[in-house]
Amino acid sequence: MSEAAVIAALQDPALPRGLVFFLATAGNVLGAVVNFVLGRFFLRFEGRRWFPVSEKGRARAEAIFQRYGQPVLLLSWVPVIGDPLTLAAGLLRMPWLPFLVYVTIGKAARYAVLVWVFG
Repeated sequence: MSEAAVIAALQDPALPRGLVFFLATAGNVLGAVVNFVLGRFFLRFEGRRWFPVSEKGRARAEAIFQRYGQPVLLLSWVPVIGDPLTLAAGLLRMPWLPFLVYVTIGKAARYAVLVWVFG
């Protein structure tokens, strides 16, 4: 969904490409941080309608995370698996700084490609 908004914003010549890239990346990373915090501190709310990841999705993400380690967060931008991966990182008590680095690189790469192709 955010891809469509970024592509639309890139069509406006008044918007600097760098600003579109920065805001899209920052907003997406912030969403990942929310999932990380939910995994770290609020897993007791799993199963509630507003909780961003299903129990099945969480279990699958934990298995992937355990198998491939922290670099798997470079794929946090991928639909369907990205949110569960960032939640699993919090649940598995991943250190904050590596989480932020991997997630930022992955999400920035996605928007860099969009800016390059559609900008």
